Amino acid sequence: MCGRYAATANPDELVLEFEVEEDRTAEPARSVLVNPQDPPAGRPDYNMAPTKQAPVVLARPPREDREAAARRQLRLLTWGLVPSWSKDPKGGVRMINARVESVADKPSFARALAARRCLVPAQGWYEWQASPTATDAKGKPRKQPFFTSRADGASVAMAGLYEFWRDPAVTDPDDPMAWLTTFTVLTGAAEPGLDRIHDRQPVVLEADEWARWLDPGTGAADVLDLLAPRPPGRFTAHPVSRAVSGNRANGPQLLEPPPPEELVGVLDPMTGEVIGVQR
Repeated sequence: MCGRYAATANPDELVLEFEVEEDRTAEPARSVLVNPQDPPAGRPDYNMAPTKQAPVVLARPPREDREAAARRQLRLLTWGLVPSWSKDPKGGVRMINARVESVADKPSFARALAARRCLVPAQGWYEWQASPTATDAKGKPRKQPFFTSRADGASVAMAGLYEFWRDPAVTDPDDPMAWLTTFTVLTGAAEPGLDRIHDRQPVVLEADEWARWLDPGTGAADVLDLLAPRPPGRFTAHPVSRAVSGNRANGPQLLEPPPPEELVGVLDPMTGEVIGVQR
């Protein structure tokens, strides 16, 4: 699964890179967090976690003319999909990912796949590798976080789905707090090399695929090919500090490789060799 990623770009950078026509990140949006988000939503976040609001690219017609052509928008959405028919938003924490193998069939995702697809921009994502040789204090395999990004240095555009949930307790439908807009990240089997870190990885789309994926007029059957496995080699991965495991840790230092002495029984994803201290 993809449970953490680095969303390090500012909205103005995303507007340019993703050819966004409407930057709506400054608009008020409902959050599920009890305490204020830190860093604030829309600011660079090196440890994006579920339930936070994150920048997401989607395409919808203008509010004033739903019959007009869809326009590419940048919005702040909550990570963890809440289907429109949910009784409350609590289940969204469990739906941060959607598996490509079943996304077209599951009621929680099928309607969104048909018309509410999005892109989740990131510098890269984190996964935790279970060591084949080292154990922690509880006798379980020691886990080492890795950061995966594009080898060409471009932004990662993760394929996602989004949904609108209406709070029945808010009577005014024009009140922005009446609506909770959420998203999930699609995942597939990890490619060779990355599968030595984790058996799943996000589906990452290429720039020439963005328009078809975002187009709400294109049905699910016509985008399923974009979810197929890709040839390996698009990504590079390296170990990072275990500090990223804490929700409150943040900042660019999280992306830096740790000192060699901090690596204990780590498996090199490219060679399959065990590196670091052995114990």
